[in-house]
Amino acid sequence: MVDKSLVQQVEPAQGESRFVMLDTIREYALEKLEASGEQSLTKRAHAAYCLVLAEEEATEESGAQAAEWQQCFALEHDNFRAALEWLTETGDAEWGLRLATALFRFWEIREYLAEGRDRLGKLLKVAGAAAPTKARARALFAAGVLAGEQGDYASGDALIGESQHIARQLGDKMGVAVSLNALAVFACDRGDVVIARALFEEGLVLWRELGDQKAVARALSNLANVLKVQGDHDRARALHMECLSIFQGLGDRTGVAWSLNYQGDIARDHGDTAAARTLYEQGLGIFRELSDRWGIAGTLADLGSLAREQGNYSSARSLYGESLKLFQELDHKRGVARLLECSACLAAVQLDAERSLRLAGAAAALRQNIGAPLTPAEQAKLEASLHAARKALTDTVGTKAWLEGWALPVEKAIEEVLMPETSSPLC
Repeated sequence: MVDKSLVQQVEPAQGESRFVMLDTIREYALEKLEASGEQSLTKRAHAAYCLVLAEEEATEESGAQAAEWQQCFALEHDNFRAALEWLTETGDAEWGLRLATALFRFWEIREYLAEGRDRLGKLLKVAGAAAPTKARARALFAAGVLAGEQGDYASGDALIGESQHIARQLGDKMGVAVSLNALAVFACDRGDVVIARALFEEGLVLWRELGDQKAVARALSNLANVLKVQGDHDRARALHMECLSIFQGLGDRTGVAWSLNYQGDIARDHGDTAAARTLYEQGLGIFRELSDRWGIAGTLADLGSLAREQGNYSSARSLYGESLKLFQELDHKRGVARLLECSACLAAVQLDAERSLRLAGAAAALRQNIGAPLTPAEQAKLEASLHAARKALTDTVGTKAWLEGWALPVEKAIEEVLMPETSSPLC
């Protein structure tokens, strides 16, 4: 078929060869399939293939392992979409909910937030999906998390609340625990730290009962981060040390690295910059050993912000640039937006007000484009950092700079951040 130009062979950067066909050939083939009377059986077989692939390939691994399955899912995404469309249209709630739930982490990581939420929403409305099953509970949870990441906390709370209700009906302690964690994250994002703390503590009790040590460690880390926000640094540090001990006992190097990173955050908030740098660098060393580019990029950004706060602007700019390049390579738009915001804050303290607001405008446009706004606390912190830049300009000039950034293609904004300090900004 390749020789006759009916299909084209494509060699991806990784993985097996792919075969694609022109739209006209595809339409003709679909017409023939429908005429054969085997369309339904063929599409069901295709959906079965997609379901098995999605459920077997998705893992909780990080670093290189995560990159491998994400690449697989990226290559198969159009196949997954076609299968979900068919399962939704035919009302196959069981397979549809299972497939969509298996794709949830991919949608979340690769920032298909609106698409994932829409597909889950349609499946949850299918008649056969109404029963309070574990599959429905998991789909509700996934839809709720995506809603929360879009800043729609009301919908997120409602969806995850229903998921938790079903989990309690079914006696599913794990389902209850994960829903408590999600609700706590939403509460923390909204600034309701007292509620967040209570929910995290309730979830921690359940994870201890279940004996899932990795989940216990993650719950301890989440609770410690809330205590940090409340100013209880001593208890937060103690919980992170317990978390670190668990990850070390499990041989979970990724968990160890993130635990060190979070301890660095506490030291930084407490004003102990030397300890913060040491902890960040220890975590960064582990992430580099694991080839975990997500962890590397995030920790470089933290080190950059620490350098900025100490007045070491050249180092901050270099660290931000390295982090930004990694997020760009990963095509992680929220990471890119974060580094544009960090660079805007750096420009503000360097008294480059127009550049600061231009980069902040570019970041805001990117966040709106992917539907992933900052949390209220993050927005307030950013605005405080940009205050000096806004005060240095008239309203007219400041607004003009912001709108220039808003209209700037993200690639150009990235170029502006990465250009040598001696160069003039892009317009």
